[in-house]
Amino acid sequence: MSIKHHLPDELLMAYSSGDLSEAVNLIVATHISLCDECRAALGSFDAVGGAVLDTCETVPMSATSLKSVLDLIHAQDSGEVDQKITPHAQDDVLPAPLLDYVDGGLENVRWRSAGMGVKQAILPTSKEATARLLYIPAGTAIPDHGHNGMELTLVLQGAFQDEDGYFGRGDIEVASEDLNHTPVADISEDCICLAVTDAPLKFKGLVPRIAQPFLGI
Repeated sequence: MSIKHHLPDELLMAYSSGDLSEAVNLIVATHISLCDECRAALGSFDAVGGAVLDTCETVPMSATSLKSVLDLIHAQDSGEVDQKITPHAQDDVLPAPLLDYVDGGLENVRWRSAGMGVKQAILPTSKEATARLLYIPAGTAIPDHGHNGMELTLVLQGAFQDEDGYFGRGDIEVASEDLNHTPVADISEDCICLAVTDAPLKFKGLVPRIAQPFLGI
C-alpha cells in the first residue's frame, strides 16, 4: 500500500488538540491507523502540545476527586457497574477505529441502497458532521457534485478517480467548497470508502437532488 494523499497539518493539529467533531475524529483516526507519515506528524504535534502544557499554570483538583475515582474502582470491582468485555476484532477492510461503529466487521455493516448499485451505511456519531461507509461498484460514477462545506473521503478498498487525482487504499481526499467532482470507482475492484461531511452536498442532476433528503447526503 503506497499512500499518496495525506491529511493537511491543520486537521492533524486539530485532532491532536481535541477540536474536531466525532465524525471527523473518526476518519482522521482511521487514516492515521493506515498511514505512517501522518501518524509520525501527529506524534510531533502531540509533543508540541505536551510541551505547551508543561508551561501552563496548574489548577487545583477538587477535594473529592480522589474519593470519586476510588468509589468508581470499588463499584467496578464489586460488579455494581456493568462492564462489557469486547474481544479484539480484526477485519481485512475496516481498520480498528471503525470496528466499534459497525459492531465488529464489514460483514455486520447495515447497507442501504443509494441507487445505481451504490450502497451506504450512516454511522452513529454526533450531529456536527455525518460519517458514512460507501460501497461503490467497480466502474460506477458518483453523480457530479459540489460542496457546501468540507467532505473527507478515505479509501478502504479498491480505488476511485476524480478531478483531483487517483485515490487508492489509505488515500484521503479533502474536498472543500471550491471543488466540483465526479468520483468514479476503478474498474478493477468494488470501492469501499469512509466519507465525512459537515454540510449537504450540492448535486447538479435533478434525480440526485430529489433523492438527497431521503439519503441524508
